[in-house]
Amino acid sequence: MSDSSPVPPVVPVLDVWCELQCADCRDALDDIRALRARYGDRLEVRLRHFPLEKHKHAFAAAQAAEEAAEQGKAWEYVEAVLGRVEELDRAGEPFLVEVAGELGLDAEEFDTALIDGRHILIVDADQAEGKAIGVTGTPTYVVDGERLDGGKSQEGLRERIEEIVDRLLAENA
Repeated sequence: MSDSSPVPPVVPVLDVWCELQCADCRDALDDIRALRARYGDRLEVRLRHFPLEKHKHAFAAAQAAEEAAEQGKAWEYVEAVLGRVEELDRAGEPFLVEVAGELGLDAEEFDTALIDGRHILIVDADQAEGKAIGVTGTPTYVVDGERLDGGKSQEGLRERIEEIVDRLLAENA
């Protein structure tokens, strides 16, 4: 007996290697929003963590983003933190918990997650994978195996990503 259920379409994946204390990542938000709006569920946009040593709150921010994902508001949290990079620079971890509360997330659970380190392995794994594929700074995009470095300039990157995604969608149609 054969299964006649349709095969779900293959959805292209855009990995966004990001750091939540990075002003360049904040500047990239408009492109990420535009891509998410243009493609909706036809493109999976995945946040990948690449905290840089020069930013002392970046590792905690990556863990906090994972807690936000667990509580169902990953992108809202990421956008809220990136939109206020300077406050993160000044206030550190208490700011991360404050943003969680502002978004209606369980701020006490955020605080606990940052203390117990429950998301460290995810952040470490992302960082290790990023290094393995040549990520050296943020933001960096990977789509269909092509790595695009946005740390130097965002100029033309969204258009290049759109070209690749449009090609992938046409191939899978």
